[in-house]
Amino acid sequence: MSLPGEGLEKLEDMIVRAAETTAAHIRSAKAAISAVIFGQERVVERALVTVLSGGHALLVGVPGLAKTKLVDTMGTVLGLDARRIQFTPDLMPSDILGSEVLEESPGAKRTFRFIPGPIFAQLLMADEINRASPRTQSALLQAMQEQHVTVAGARHDLPKPFHVLATQNPLEQEGTYPLPEAQLDRFLMQVDVDYPDREAERKILFDTTGAEESRAKPAMTAEDLMAAQRLVRRLPVGESVVEAILALVRSARPGAEGDETAKLIAWGPSPRASQALMLAVRARALLEGRFAPSIDDVVDLAEPILKHRMALTFAARADGETIEAVVGRLRARIG
Repeated sequence: MSLPGEGLEKLEDMIVRAAETTAAHIRSAKAAISAVIFGQERVVERALVTVLSGGHALLVGVPGLAKTKLVDTMGTVLGLDARRIQFTPDLMPSDILGSEVLEESPGAKRTFRFIPGPIFAQLLMADEINRASPRTQSALLQAMQEQHVTVAGARHDLPKPFHVLATQNPLEQEGTYPLPEAQLDRFLMQVDVDYPDREAERKILFDTTGAEESRAKPAMTAEDLMAAQRLVRRLPVGESVVEAILALVRSARPGAEGDETAKLIAWGPSPRASQALMLAVRARALLEGRFAPSIDDVVDLAEPILKHRMALTFAARADGETIEAVVGRLRARIG
């Protein structure tokens, strides 16, 4: 007869083995993506952290930095059904969500049939999202937050998992519609995509202009990813990390008495930012093979999670202050 203590140890061993297997799958996925996307290690890591956290990401960068290729590659590597929507000023909500068409059966009976739009995918790329009108942008809001859409009063559930990776060009603003704060807040993090370094660009030249180009290879399935997402939510978070998250997010809001940095902030992050950090630090830890996050994870992810959830006062901007500099000061306090 086995003792209760032995049964508990066996259960703990099973959980640890499952966690180790999941972590190995995730590291394989990261390696498979990095074998195709050169010089963007931080972008790949943050995109994976976003998906592991069950969230959506806004990729901001000039054209030609492999943002579209990253989403396509992630779809293949993670075993997800990936689709792409090119946002334009004339794009309508029905072009994203789908629409109902009237059909006539042989018995002259007329019925409406719903034809799903491209949003019914597991990984959706919203390319140049700020080019569409606010009405069309808002069509994504319900889907991103509630995982379903409503067309003609009928609810249609989206496939699981469901993630949106949207892109935005930070330079060309003519003919664009800035994303409203409510929609920006739906993105777990904003990932800035910068130029690759010299060696990475050399690899890009040889890989993409030769007779054969590197192809993405599957490393996970949708079921593996959902198992990883469940594991992320079960990872323990130490009290010191929780306090660091609370201190960071709360210090990014205006109105803290005697705090010079807070006086620069016009509006700051809601509790949704705290929730995003809580999930993202766990996902980053798992991505690195650890089963508990540290304060270093909070410091590393502070900027991409906070920067699109804050705005500076007019006086602060006139003095040359930037969101990045302000977040840097707030990070330094907890780091």
